[in-house]
Amino acid sequence: MRWTSILAIYSLFWAFSVFLVLPWGVRTGREAGAEHVPGTAESAPHEFRPGRVALWVTVVATVLFGLYYANYVNGWVTPDMLIFFNVEDAPQLR
Repeated sequence: MRWTSILAIYSLFWAFSVFLVLPWGVRTGREAGAEHVPGTAESAPHEFRPGRVALWVTVVATVLFGLYYANYVNGWVTPDMLIFFNVEDAPQLR
């Protein structure tokens, strides 16, 4: 696999991991014991730490990409093993 492909696929894993990590550890102002700020939603996070989120996103994306790359190298799961890629082996789809 070329390094440009690795970078592009890792970037996709990173972008998708943002949505997995954003809800982790979020506390509303009420849960944190702070007063409600007028004009904000009740469900708004009390404190947002982008550095912490970016760190966790990087960790999750790296683990997921590592699994993807290990599968790419070792061939644990291939498209031929998945029934929706191999229509000949699926009589109900004919």
